[in-house]
Amino acid sequence: MTTLLISDLHLEEARPDITRAFLNFLEQKARGIDQLYILGDFFEAWIGDDEHTPLQDEVASALKAVSASGTALFLMHGNRDFLIGEDFCERVGATLLDDPTVVDMYGTPTLLMHGDSLCTADVEYQKFRTTMRNRQWQDMFLKRPLADRQTTARQLREISMAKNKGKEMAIMDVTPEEVVRVMEDQGVQRLIHGHTHRPAVHELEAGGQLAKRIVLGDWDKGIWWVTVQPGSEPELNQAPLQ
Repeated sequence: MTTLLISDLHLEEARPDITRAFLNFLEQKARGIDQLYILGDFFEAWIGDDEHTPLQDEVASALKAVSASGTALFLMHGNRDFLIGEDFCERVGATLLDDPTVVDMYGTPTLLMHGDSLCTADVEYQKFRTTMRNRQWQDMFLKRPLADRQTTARQLREISMAKNKGKEMAIMDVTPEEVVRVMEDQGVQRLIHGHTHRPAVHELEAGGQLAKRIVLGDWDKGIWWVTVQPGSEPELNQAPLQ
């Protein structure tokens, strides 16, 4: 019995090595397991389920094969792919999760998040996030022609990269007090998230009890995943791209 969690692959045509590593990961590790969770920023950009690039079609086909093998597949929005919708999820056999979501992992309530909402010190980003997650804004954006959406997505990525270069690293990390607040609000002692690209296992206190925050790494020079099995603590794993 095994559950795997990944995030921050940022799949894009410019990085075929990451796509290849992901397809290998699915084939070697994800087929026939209990569950696979993808906690956001799966794609570098997603402008609507009506876009069908060769990369998207290849990944969708591979995910469908995993869900058909009996693996329960779950997707969560990140700050790059928050427009993934029910059409894509139905196509690949996945369930779209709210952020945050608490799941029972072999008897332990586990809070799953992308992680960007925990970075409250980055006030400018949080305002941007609120706008992008507004349903009315999303509906208006998705009605625009595909070519217009592609141009806007490129412009937003360029703006984001330029702004992040000028920010202190601490601002783009989670706010410790917010982590504790959310864990206590959700009544959990285990949190798994991505977004920050700072893979680690942190011990803390929430609700007067020992708690654990597990941060997934981004897929760049290597791959990162968390393995959860009954009767043991979650394990943060790393391997080279292959």
